[in-house]
Amino acid sequence: MKKTILMIAALFSGGSFAGVYKCTDASGNTSYQSKPCADRNKSFEMDIKSGAAVDLGRQQRQKQQEAEEQQRLQQQERQRLLQIERRNKAAVAESEINQAMIKSNPAQYSPFAIPAYKPEKLPALVKQFAERLPDIEKFRRLAAQKALASGQCQRVEADELDLKSRKSKLVFVIDCSSGKRLYFNEMELTEQ
Repeated sequence: MKKTILMIAALFSGGSFAGVYKCTDASGNTSYQSKPCADRNKSFEMDIKSGAAVDLGRQQRQKQQEAEEQQRLQQQERQRLLQIERRNKAAVAESEINQAMIKSNPAQYSPFAIPAYKPEKLPALVKQFAERLPDIEKFRRLAAQKALASGQCQRVEADELDLKSRKSKLVFVIDCSSGKRLYFNEMELTEQ
């Protein structure tokens, strides 16, 4: 018994956490040693001044959980950035269709009737609806076509998202060469 106490005292003679480990084996036997235990789940590092013990297994599990959470957050961020990239590509594709339509019909559309919204430089109003940018570009085209088909507009001068827009109901305003202004919401534009 005295030999065990002397051995423990010798182990504790260094700094506060002097590399003294309390280990419990599979049979439940406890030993003290200067090296970390083989089974980290049943390992405690001893503070010789206070007698407190740090559960190394718990500490290791906590670090692992933190690393897994960090990895999950990084994966979420990658997914979010990928989604934005896809959305922006789709918006650019819709805008290219708009520009081709304008170029092929100069009598019906002013060259700047449907200016492309650049995803990285959106006007304040459009930025509020950035997640719907491909829809906005498509609906601008449909609104211009509907304005011309109405017979009230001979040439589209401007086609923009309107201030009356809501996330669930976008509204577009068309300015015609005659001075007429027409409004269309997305439900009207999707009707056949």
